Amino acid sequence: MSNEIIYLTAEGMNKLKEELNHMLSVERPAAAAAIAEARDKGDLSENAEYDAAREAQGLLEMRIAQLEHTLSKARIIDETKIDTSKVQILSRVKLLNHNVKREVEYTIVSENEANLREGKLAIGTPIAKALLGKKVGEIVEVQVPAGMLKLEILNISI
Repeated sequence: MSNEIIYLTAEGMNKLKEELNHMLSVERPAAAAAIAEARDKGDLSENAEYDAAREAQGLLEMRIAQLEHTLSKARIIDETKIDTSKVQILSRVKLLNHNVKREVEYTIVSENEANLREGKLAIGTPIAKALLGKKVGEIVEVQVPAGMLKLEILNISI
């Protein structure tokens, strides 16, 4: 795994910690209990319930490892030190989509905090990459699966 730092908001860090705590205190014991219950049903070589419980436990352990890794590399971003003269992580960007003549607003966040329904755009997406470092008034063209987007930056805030 890489040594890169993962930048998160305080809210994002707390959500990941809560998810990890829930997995460790609730889901892991439940998975162990499901395996024990399936094991008690007899022959393990033909026990589909046992196999399913073991697979579920494996997926759970993988997610726990991912969360622990993310949290070990995570640093909270100090929102008071964010420069709003250009787009960067945690910037809230109001854009005019010239293709459909409609305004949209996104907050650029880490991959772990991305949620398009909430307007949180992952920093690794083509749109976010094109916006990084740009200033109000600049127009960017972004190749997306649906074609070429032409976006004008109307406002940058936190």
